Amino acid sequence: MRVITGTARGVRLTTPDGMDTRPTTDKVKEAIFSAIQFELDGARFLDLFAGSGQMGIEALSRGAKNCVFIDSSRVAVKTIQENLQRTKLADRATVLCTDAARYLSTGTEKFDLIFLDPPYHQGIPQRLFSQLKPVLAPGGTVIIETASDETPPEELPFLRFYRQYRYGYILVTVYHREDSEA
Repeated sequence: MRVITGTARGVRLTTPDGMDTRPTTDKVKEAIFSAIQFELDGARFLDLFAGSGQMGIEALSRGAKNCVFIDSSRVAVKTIQENLQRTKLADRATVLCTDAARYLSTGTEKFDLIFLDPPYHQGIPQRLFSQLKPVLAPGGTVIIETASDETPPEELPFLRFYRQYRYGYILVTVYHREDSEA
């Protein structure tokens, strides 16, 4: 696994040992960043269920202003910190070892882009949707990676379904914030 492009292009990243982390494939990562490429410059990025941190690191490498990485695993947090040092992007990152729902319920920072890659088949995206509103900036984008046999909702009170991409067993769903209230 490597950083695809930007200031850290080509840097190899490590993943936590074991089966708890499922890294996004380079093909899927490239497709996601192609879809949001014009939203990245200067963006505030939130990487929930960050695992190795590869998505937030890719965002930083491509011009995001900063990134907050959230993962409840201490091993994952240590891996993210090591990968940030390796890519020389640590100065624009905050890494927190906490539960995503807990972070969202107490978060006060606003993000332009939020990426969720939770464990598959546990209904986590549906449980977190309402908690995204306070931390998603007006005009912001939410990207969710799920298993292709999961069905994220198309209609949400403040998020407008934009597009879905299917890559084998992976489904990527993109939403845009519809309202303009902060």
